[in-house]
Amino acid sequence: MAKLTKEEIIASLKEMTIVELNDLVKAVEAEFGVTAAAPVAGAHAAVVEEEAPVAKGPSEVSLILKAVGQTKVAVIKAVQAITGLGLMDAKKLVDGAPVAIKEKISPVEAEEHKKALVAAGAEIEIK
Repeated sequence: MAKLTKEEIIASLKEMTIVELNDLVKAVEAEFGVTAAAPVAGAHAAVVEEEAPVAKGPSEVSLILKAVGQTKVAVIKAVQAITGLGLMDAKKLVDGAPVAIKEKISPVEAEEHKKALVAAGAEIEIK
């Protein structure tokens, strides 16, 4: 019998239905005398935890620069790093405050960017 590679096994698992996967898990449990109940329960709990924050708030937000503050150069550099714009374009964006820095991003990403901008001295709002 030819030995299957990990890639071949994963490819065949992707093609299976949920019922077929369930039958496979039961067969592996019976063959090797193990149980997959604990990992499956843990994975389910992780999925529930991941879904909870999404259900509580919006899935997409906008990062708004309300005011520049005292350290304009640091804010321009932070905006440049976040947006990938050139220095002059980032300066124009900052000079136009209040302005949206990034739109339709995840709340987690928005919080990360907000921390960087607040550390640079900007006043930020997430909508």
